Amino acid sequence: MGLNERQIKAVLYVKKQGRITNREYRTPTNVSDEGARLDLSQLVKKGILEARGRGRSVHYVLRGVGD
Repeated sequence: MGLNERQIKAVLYVKKQGRITNREYRTPTNVSDEGARLDLSQLVKKGILEARGRGRSVHYVLRGVGD
């Protein structure tokens, strides 16, 4: 699917925890806020994750889960 190692970890984290935030993504991956935003946006564009909420309260879940 063309995912990098950080994105794979994020998907596994969401499978286990049910959701992920930008901050939760940044902590174990040591990427900047912008890097996390770009990685998570790519996962949304690829149809793997879905963004929920707005602004600072946005979090990401696996697409199609909890609909």
